[in-house]
Amino acid sequence: MKVNRREFLGATTLAALGSRFVVGSNRPSGFLAFSTLGCPKWSWTQILDFASGHGFSAIELRGLMGQLDLPSLPEFAPDQIRARRQELADHNLKIACVSSSTELHHADSTRAKQLADARRFIDLANLLDAPYVRVFGNKIEGPREEVVTRVAAGMRELAQYAEPRQVSVLLESHGDFTDSATLKEILTKANSAHAALLWDAHHTFVDGHEDPEKTWREVGLWIRHTHLKDSRVIDGERRYVLTGTGDVPVKQQIEILMRRGYSGYFCFEWEKLWHPDIQEPEIAFRDYARVAGGYVESARSR
Repeated sequence: MKVNRREFLGATTLAALGSRFVVGSNRPSGFLAFSTLGCPKWSWTQILDFASGHGFSAIELRGLMGQLDLPSLPEFAPDQIRARRQELADHNLKIACVSSSTELHHADSTRAKQLADARRFIDLANLLDAPYVRVFGNKIEGPREEVVTRVAAGMRELAQYAEPRQVSVLLESHGDFTDSATLKEILTKANSAHAALLWDAHHTFVDGHEDPEKTWREVGLWIRHTHLKDSRVIDGERRYVLTGTGDVPVKQQIEILMRRGYSGYFCFEWEKLWHPDIQEPEIAFRDYARVAGGYVESARSR
């Protein structure tokens, strides 16, 4: 297979990223990751092989073979964890985040089940040596202040459970929680070093209508992990597109993170499970590695 100059430069850019380390960190910064939401038909082996072979340094676990309840899967049973950790090490990969479906807005008996579910994911993250578990605020149903207080209390409770397990709980900017004012209020009230933010930069821009600079200015203190993706309006509907071909300022988002000392992963969340009509993961992931890798290298050279 012939490799053109653009592909070659993309590959060498990704290789160059491996030399950058953050002071006080035990792993490289500026690395690329992808969420397994984008490859719902891939096996564990396919995921690891593709990630390690295409310039990625980590994966975010959001389901496997289309199944989202990760702690219940045989691949992550207690007697299988050592094998999974060894396979990750053999591929020179990390788990960037273990992402749950927990929703903290509930006020009824569902709340206890949601919190219990999050604790299962925290336990799994601990076993896999993953630093974060993602949860949602999700919906504002009823008086806003009551919901915000309830979500903050849930974050604080889960952070207390996560701390001795060396895990932090991340609230994703998603659903009704995409404006920085609300996110800042929740995380301030949670008041824990183990309660932080997963910045889905697409949602704060498209749904929250915020310039990335404003989002960082308000909540950058809490950003530990990212979800990056691009989209544009096609035939009156917003649709996900390959990175750099839409109107979401992904390059600017990466530049802001790097300029402000962010030391996490730039994680591509390609929502293939929810939108099966979008590009196949082997196309979208490879393209993201090339384009986002170029953005990272460009920001580094400034």
